[in-house]
Amino acid sequence: MCVLGLGLIGGSLMRAAAAAGRTVYGYNRSAQGAEAATADGFDATTDLHRTLQRAESQHALIVIAVPMPAVGQLVDAIAATAPTCPLTDVISVKGAVLADIDRAGLLANYVGGHPMTGTAFSGWTAGDAGLFTGTPWVVSVDDHVDPAVWAAVAELALDCGAFVVPARADEHDAAAAAISHLPHLAAEAIAATAASTPLAYALAAGSFRDGTRVAATAPDLVRAMCEANAEDLVVMLDRALELLNQARSSLAEHKSVQALVEAGYAGRTAYDAFDRPGIESVTVGADGWRDALAAAGRAGGVIRSALPVLGSPR
Repeated sequence: MCVLGLGLIGGSLMRAAAAAGRTVYGYNRSAQGAEAATADGFDATTDLHRTLQRAESQHALIVIAVPMPAVGQLVDAIAATAPTCPLTDVISVKGAVLADIDRAGLLANYVGGHPMTGTAFSGWTAGDAGLFTGTPWVVSVDDHVDPAVWAAVAELALDCGAFVVPARADEHDAAAAAISHLPHLAAEAIAATAASTPLAYALAAGSFRDGTRVAATAPDLVRAMCEANAEDLVVMLDRALELLNQARSSLAEHKSVQALVEAGYAGRTAYDAFDRPGIESVTVGADGWRDALAAAGRAGGVIRSALPVLGSPR
């Protein structure tokens, strides 16, 4: 397999795939990242054209692991040099990537992916082979998805220690706006609010640290994910602002934030108690398999071991 982009997620993926026994090599735009990966014993280069030629000759699974603004140019290079390779990505928005893939004529080979994990750090040195262990990894089930490519991407996620959540691109983006992109903006707002009060920093402990952890993420990365999912994120921002405005009015008029606190407590305890049911009865490639997986994922189901594939001896 071939990883394009060796930052936190791409670098962790290279490490995890190698630890799982896969032959993996990669490309990184900056020499610093490629040299660091090479120094750690991995096969990495800054030569994109040669990397894609190698992938095409081996029919390797290509993983796009660059920030969203760089996807279009990278997809064009893949279309020119490695157009027959199976293709996935690890980017936090799916609709925008899907549009670039479609524009480049690579849709037949593409299955979207998104490991739901990360840290506030970036670059090759931030990578960790265990980053995906026990975490959700979205594998898209849009109408164009090829069963063999889907099975290959799902197997990669499982090999890296994740469990697979099947979802359509639009449904993924709506959910990611609520549980990933909105929390980033909330963290930024909390951090910015406290920034003008030195005493607040002196008092800050667990609540502030945990509530602002992702605000330490590089601003360009936060902008890339949020701005690429603007439509869905605006919907979630409106809902959050509605709740906060209601709480503000209640606090000003009645000295109470009861409604928001109780609703938030209920939401959090429901998450803590949520039991992700296993998806085991779907055969990939059978009639209606995409719809069946999408429905199971929509209901909170996950895949913890490889599903049978129609026509496969496994």
